[in-house]
Amino acid sequence: MAEVTIMKIGSILIIPIQTELHNSAAVQVQQDIISNIEQAGVRGLLIDVSKLAVVDSFLGRLIGDTAAMARVMGCQTVVVGLQPEVAITLMELGMHLEGVYTALNTETGLELLNKVIGNRAGEIETEPSAGDEGV
Repeated sequence: MAEVTIMKIGSILIIPIQTELHNSAAVQVQQDIISNIEQAGVRGLLIDVSKLAVVDSFLGRLIGDTAAMARVMGCQTVVVGLQPEVAITLMELGMHLEGVYTALNTETGLELLNKVIGNRAGEIETEPSAGDEGV
């Protein structure tokens, strides 16, 4: 089974997915993420898929479902590093990752996530721009 590192920095979990995940490994990662959100009480989740050349419909749906579960638990999600081919494939499959923010890289993803969780705490009054949410 593939090992995926889960890092906690402040109130954010960072999950860099470095290798292709088979379905059972992907489901285990999802369970680990949700458990960590509950245990750590984080408000932000950053999933880095920049090393993935392929995201199939199962993994795309799993990412969207994980973000929805996280949101129900009070945690916002940003997915970073979507390769152009992956973004095209997800769109062709009709997957829009509703409620998931996206960014080009980890740095901009962290900035966006801090802004989003700041909004939830009432620290920033702006709404996300049209280009900030979803794929």
